[in-house]
Amino acid sequence: MTTTPKPNTAFWIIAVLALLWNIIGVYMWLYEYFLMTDEIRDSLPPEQVEIMANAPAWNMYLYGLAVITGLLASLLLLMRKKSAVGVFMLSLIAVLVLQLYWMFAMDIVEKMGPQSLLMPLIVIAIAIFEYFYSKGAAKNGWLS
Repeated sequence: MTTTPKPNTAFWIIAVLALLWNIIGVYMWLYEYFLMTDEIRDSLPPEQVEIMANAPAWNMYLYGLAVITGLLASLLLLMRKKSAVGVFMLSLIAVLVLQLYWMFAMDIVEKMGPQSLLMPLIVIAIAIFEYFYSKGAAKNGWLS
């Protein structure tokens, strides 16, 4: 019988932070597509409403895939399962397609200014980190 090495404290902190981040992502997806009222939408900047209205239909599904797989991967990481790596990879691919489309095909910089790139770049950076961290955790033997 083989035993897997115990992960360090940083692993647990990072895994919990990843879980919280991805819960927020799922909430934002649900909020944007299912919970946002007309009153709230009317209070948003017109440029943002225009971008949301002009997004392709597949955007909703890809966004959902990105955040739901991120949440699932975070749970798998907390359960110390190697499958977290593959699920984080799927989430990362969805995030890259979604955010790069958002940044370049939707012309958000032209419509909302250069500060509109900040959140997509943060989301991409965190998705990359989650994938490579889970890969490192598997390599360290923390995942089984």
